[in-house]
Amino acid sequence: MRSGPVLRTLVLLLAGVAGVAAAATGLPERVAQGDLVIGRTTPGSQVVYGQRRLRVDGEGRFVFGVGRDESGPVRLTVLAPDGTMETIERAVTPRNWRIERVDGVDQATVTPNPEIAARIAREQARVSAARERDDDRSDFAHGFRWPVSGRISGVYGSQRIYNGTPKSPHSGLDVAVPTGTPLRAPAAGVVTFADPGLYLTGGTLLLDHGHGVSSNFLHLSRIDVAVGDRVEAGQVIGRVGATGRATGPHMHWGMNWFDVRVDPQVLLPPAD
Repeated sequence: MRSGPVLRTLVLLLAGVAGVAAAATGLPERVAQGDLVIGRTTPGSQVVYGQRRLRVDGEGRFVFGVGRDESGPVRLTVLAPDGTMETIERAVTPRNWRIERVDGVDQATVTPNPEIAARIAREQARVSAARERDDDRSDFAHGFRWPVSGRISGVYGSQRIYNGTPKSPHSGLDVAVPTGTPLRAPAAGVVTFADPGLYLTGGTLLLDHGHGVSSNFLHLSRIDVAVGDRVEAGQVIGRVGATGRATGPHMHWGMNWFDVRVDPQVLLPPAD
C-alpha cells in the first residue's frame, strides 16, 4: 500500500509541557506524560489509538490523552478515505513529579471505614460513567482559559502523602483562592455531572468538551449550572469552596480523556 499521502495529511497540534502548542507543520517527535494531543487528518479518515477508535470531526480533528505514567511509545493507526493505511509511532517524554506532604487531615478520610469506602466507590462510579460520553462536539479544539486567577497550590501528577500515608497522584491543578470566588468555564461544553455533596470531593461538577474530553471541578461551595446545560467559555458555573476532603478553599481542576487523566495546565497560557 502507498503510505505517503496519509503522512502528508496528518498534522498533530501538541499542547506541550510549557503550555505552548507546536506549529501545525508536521508530526511532533515526542509527546509528554499528561499531554492532551489534538490532531488533524483528512476528514472521513478513521483513527485508532490503542484499542479505541477516535472520533474525527468534519474538519478532520481528533484528540487523545497520554497518561501520567505512560512510557510509550504511542501508536496511531490512520485509515484514509482512499484506503491508504499508516501507523505512526512516537516516543513519550517522561516528567519529574513533585512529592507533597499534607498533615492534619481527618484520619477517617485517609483510611475510611467500610461503610464510607462503599459510599466513595458508589460516588466515583457515577463520576466515571459521566466521563465515558463521546459527544460529537469539538469544544476542546478552541483553546482553554484559566477558570480563576490566583496562586497555584497543587499541580498534576504530584504524589501526595496524607498524614504519612501515600495516596494516588494528584489528578489536577489547584489554585488557592477564597471561598465564594466565581469559577468560570475554561472552555465551552455541556454539564454532565453536578452534585453538591460527594464525600471526598464535596461539590463536584463535570463539563464535557466533546470527544471524551472533560473538565472536573471539586470542593465547590456552590454549583450554578445543572446537568444538560450548555455553557460557554468564561461563563460562571459555580463558586470555589472547601467542601469534601479539603484542607482549605481552592479551585481543583482536573481533566480527562475518558478514563485517562491529563494535565490541564499544559493547555493554558502562562499564569499572571
